[in-house]
Amino acid sequence: MPDTGYTITAVLVAAAVTWALRALPFTALTPLRESGTVQYLSTRMPAGVMVILVVYCLHDLPLTETRAMAPLAALAVTTGLHLWRRNALLSILGGTATHVILVSTVLAR
Repeated sequence: MPDTGYTITAVLVAAAVTWALRALPFTALTPLRESGTVQYLSTRMPAGVMVILVVYCLHDLPLTETRAMAPLAALAVTTGLHLWRRNALLSILGGTATHVILVSTVLAR
């Protein structure tokens, strides 16, 4: 069994490293908050990321097949809900529910 002093030292070192790793992002982000580039990206990135995700998810979707109806309907519902209510949670839940319902009932084989 390890010595008590060794165990206490190991716990203190682990606690110090954990604390330092949790504090590091806050100290690194402080100077970035005043950056014009970061402020510009914070307003433009969410839409850009969503466009990339949509293109990635739908890039190999065969539009001539019936199974394309569920993702396209879910995309339309998600877009419509977001434009109507501007609520990301409502949009995501509505689009997901639409997709699940269509795949589980209408398009189930």
